[in-house]
This record gives sequence, structure tokens and C-alpha cells, in this order.
Amino acid sequence: MKRSLALLLLGLASAVSAQTCPDKNILYWQAFTPGGESDLSARHQQMVLKKKCPTIETIIQYKPGAGGGLMWAQINQLPGDGYNIVGVNLPHIVFQPLEGQVQYRTDDIVPVFWFHYTPDALVVREASPIKSFEDFVRAAKESPGKISLGGSGLNSANHAAHERLNAAFGIKTTYIPYKGTGEMTTSVLAGHVDGAMTYTAFAVNNKGKVRALAVAMDRRHPLLPDVPTFKELGVEWVDGAYRGIGMPKSTPPELRKRVSALWAALNDDPEMKELAAKSGFELISVGVDQMDAFMKDKVRIYTDVAKKMGLAK
Repeated sequence: MKRSLALLLLGLASAVSAQTCPDKNILYWQAFTPGGESDLSARHQQMVLKKKCPTIETIIQYKPGAGGGLMWAQINQLPGDGYNIVGVNLPHIVFQPLEGQVQYRTDDIVPVFWFHYTPDALVVREASPIKSFEDFVRAAKESPGKISLGGSGLNSANHAAHERLNAAFGIKTTYIPYKGTGEMTTSVLAGHVDGAMTYTAFAVNNKGKVRALAVAMDRRHPLLPDVPTFKELGVEWVDGAYRGIGMPKSTPPELRKRVSALWAALNDDPEMKELAAKSGFELISVGVDQMDAFMKDKVRIYTDVAKKMGLAK
């Protein structure tokens, strides 16, 4: 009897696992150029998904432009067949429509899973004469507007963090937007800009090439133990960017739930946890069941932040 029950449970578990995997290849659309945090995340997921679902491929497609706004404006033109998913970012999808230069509204985006969070980080090139955050503030005050900081996109998390940096410490630096972190990386390392308002993942993945000066976390990052938090520097600043996946509005609810469950399984995989930790990503799991409450809270917070930073009236 016990053996029969065990076999039955094993069979049910296998059936559930099999149902989780798609029966066709997935098209995974990216709103930024290759080489950045969004692309790295997608590559991690592609790798782990292949292990879980060996009979299908995850085909990564790129459609960068307008700080992600080009892809997000076209998300609902994709087939709602359950095989088209799009990388989405917060606070981008709140800030951009408020600023009014993109062809979509926040309500046009249907997130089905948020998989990680990357804290803000201020970095300079390793060869920079700026060795500490104190050096950075001193240089910025001595020459207002002279220090240039790259970032991914306009009205993005990086852009908002840059404005917050200036306001919080009474300085003036110049923000240089790029189509994605990959393009920004080239400029930072080549010295075309003085540094970047970016994420901890960028600092971790470019260790030895850039120097992190501060991170927006509750406590110091374990892979950046010598870098102070903004809280240590006297500013209550714990924030960054959320990354997730969305699907066209025409996608039936049951298909959204299926993909959400699959991405939750990816986040629970030990290999994914290891990859995320090495890259400086903080894993979270917000699926379709928690989505309405999560988005309502984030829209409220980021709308208020946008007003304070002049990104919205």
C-alpha cells in the first residue's frame, strides 16, 4: 500500500513538472542591448530552464531603444500564445509614462513575475583619482556639473538614482544616458564618462575595472565588503531596480499562471541562487497571485518619487 502511494505521488510530481515546461520554444524579448544586467539575468534563466526543460529552447531577442520604452510600447503587439515573454523593469515602466515621451502607459504592461532586485551603486573607473565617496563629493562641489555619470536609459532607475544622489548630497553632476548597461560599460571603462550611477551587479561583475564608492542597501554587500552603504554616509537610501517578465495582454490567465510558476521554479533552483549571488542579484519571487498588490504599492511609491525629482507634474 505504502509503495503504491509513493509511486502515485511520484507520478503526480512528474506530471506537474512536465506540465510546467512549455511544449514549444520560448521567445524571450529584451528591451536593452546585450551585455547588461537584464541580458545577464536572461542568460542565467536560459541556462537553468534548459536543464529543467531540455526539449525546448529559450531564444533571446533584442529590441533596444528609448531606455526600454521601444520594446514595452510593442509588447501587446506580440502573440498572446504563452510563448512570448518580455523582460520588464521597475521603476522604468512607471517613470517613463509619467514623463510622457513613450508610446505606452504603465497599465499597458502585464507583469507575471518579478525575479530579482539590484541595489543602486555609485562607481568610478579603477584608474580614477577619486578613491572614496568623500573624494567624490569634494570633487563634485569643487567643479559643479563637471563630473559625468553614465546610466542605463532616461527616466530609468539609474536616472532617478542620479537625481537622488545630487539632491541628497547637495552636489551637481551630469547624467549621460545609454541604451543599456552594455553600451554604458564600454564608455565607463574607456573613460568617456567619469563613472556611473548603476547597480551592485555592475560593480561585482566589473570588479578590478571599476571602484564602487557607495551602495543603496541596508547593510554592506557581501561581495563588496569595503564599500559603505548610503545609510552609513548619512542618507536613508535603500533602493534600486526590479527585473521581471511580462506578457501581452491577450495572453490567457492560465498561461500567465503557468509561466509565472515556471519562473518561480527557476528562482528556487540552487544553480540560479548561486548564479544570482555571484552576480550581485538579490532574488525575489513575486508571482501573478501577489502581482496586483505589489504593483499598486510600487506605482504609488515611484509616482511620488517622480514628482519629487521633476519627472512628473
